[in-house]
Amino acid sequence: MSGVQNEVAHPDTVLRPSGSSPAWLHAVATGIAFLIAYIALEWMSFIHEYKELPVTPWNPGLGVVFALMLYSGASYGVVLFVGVLIAEIAVLRTNLPWPLIIGVAIIIAVGYSAVAFAVRRKLDAGLNHLRDVFLLLAGGTAGALLVALFLSLLLIADEKLSPADLFVVSVPLLVGDVIGIAVMTPLVLRFILHIPHISLQTLRAFAPEVALYVAVVLLFVWFIGLTESESGFKLFYLFFLPVVVAAVRYGLDGACLGLALTQLGLLGLLHWHGYDANVFTEFQILMLVLTATGLTVGVTVNERQQADREVRRFEALLRSKEAEAAQAARFNLVSSMASALAHEINQPITAARALGRAAQHLLHSDSGSQARVDDNLTTMIAQIDHAASVVKRMREFLRRGEPHISTTDVKSLIDDALILVGAEARAASIKIDVDVPSDLPTVHTDRVQLQQVILNLVHNSIDAIEASGQTEGRIRIAAALLQEPPRMEIGVSDNGAGIAPALADRLFEPLTSSKRDSLGLGLSICATIVQSHHGRLWLQSGAPGATEFRFWLPLQQATPS
Repeated sequence: MSGVQNEVAHPDTVLRPSGSSPAWLHAVATGIAFLIAYIALEWMSFIHEYKELPVTPWNPGLGVVFALMLYSGASYGVVLFVGVLIAEIAVLRTNLPWPLIIGVAIIIAVGYSAVAFAVRRKLDAGLNHLRDVFLLLAGGTAGALLVALFLSLLLIADEKLSPADLFVVSVPLLVGDVIGIAVMTPLVLRFILHIPHISLQTLRAFAPEVALYVAVVLLFVWFIGLTESESGFKLFYLFFLPVVVAAVRYGLDGACLGLALTQLGLLGLLHWHGYDANVFTEFQILMLVLTATGLTVGVTVNERQQADREVRRFEALLRSKEAEAAQAARFNLVSSMASALAHEINQPITAARALGRAAQHLLHSDSGSQARVDDNLTTMIAQIDHAASVVKRMREFLRRGEPHISTTDVKSLIDDALILVGAEARAASIKIDVDVPSDLPTVHTDRVQLQQVILNLVHNSIDAIEASGQTEGRIRIAAALLQEPPRMEIGVSDNGAGIAPALADRLFEPLTSSKRDSLGLGLSICATIVQSHHGRLWLQSGAPGATEFRFWLPLQQATPS
């Protein structure tokens, strides 16, 4: 039983081995291989006969060739035609006249070829959806009814059967064809799908479970064989347990293999005890119910697993897109602060240059003082370090990569963020107050992502203050430790223009902004970052002059989801 695959077999796929041989040679080789399989299965499944007609309600060869027609085309109906002719003569050793044998072969081949042609246009040959299984079972049943009807008419017209014999012959043939398609066709289709993935290592991995399954089936077969036929019908439902377990564990692949092994065990039981065609048919009808149940459970498990894979794929894609959007937002944020940042970097470099010239002048002067030169150089180094610190903070803030969770001191994190935005605030004559107790515990966060949240909130406050025309702008950043549950709460407030009530309810939705030149992604990305740390961001107050955003983070270690 192989793992569930999500490949989709295209209806026009031609089954061909690897190599460079012509397509017609592949088609002929495939046809011969399936013809041999059909004849061998006809020989193994032939048990009962009625008036020189086979009436064993089990036709696995039909199921195998029907799978070929569904996978590679209805033109392979010629394999079924030739197979029926050979089986009638060499296997069944019929005494029917040649015209009747040919008529039987034509009806079977044309009937199932027509059904295969109609079904495969809408069928995913991998049977990856419940609709495909229902379509296969409905098509197989329709084909069996059609063939049984025309065969009955042909045999009655040739006086090989009387109307009274119709039920005796047609019901086993109908059940045999349907169960043959229901059990063998899905098994062959899934096997074809898995051929590129089957290896000796895979077979070894599943061998113990297959052996256990065979042992369970044989145990049930032996137990049913000890009872009378009527009790055997009731005990037949024991087979539902291993089939459903196989379907739940391995999806449609497990169901197909489990049903095939169960069918073989049931055939051995019926043949060993020499049950007649009537009892055989009744057991096969129960087997048909089990087959429909197993296939339904198996394909439902497949669909569930496929849905889970799609959800994981889309979640990974969403995380990737969120990371790209967050990085773009960081670039956009720095871009809007570019002028202030340039000034913040240029100022210490200019001072360092002046101090260096002064030190150089003192060294060249006869009255140069070593103490003054050392003081100038020390101050110059400090100014250069300050500029380097700004560049370093900017580079770290703009970096792209996977979230990196580390123990973070909230006060140092806010101070580092203000290095980037402080110059912009000073340029706008806005004072930033920081109220963060020194004894706050550390939190486990992605430092850069949390800086982005704080920077974005402070930058929005600067924009709001400038929009209000406030001459004495003030921004306050406060942090506090809260209990029940233990968490760190950080607030950013300002005395700017405030937020309109109509906009407040949609603030954290993408593409929502009160600024004309904004994409409206900043707050949405901030909310996503905080949520990924298992926290929450909200608007505490939108009143003019008293606007405040707050967010909290849990104190326990949290990995962004």
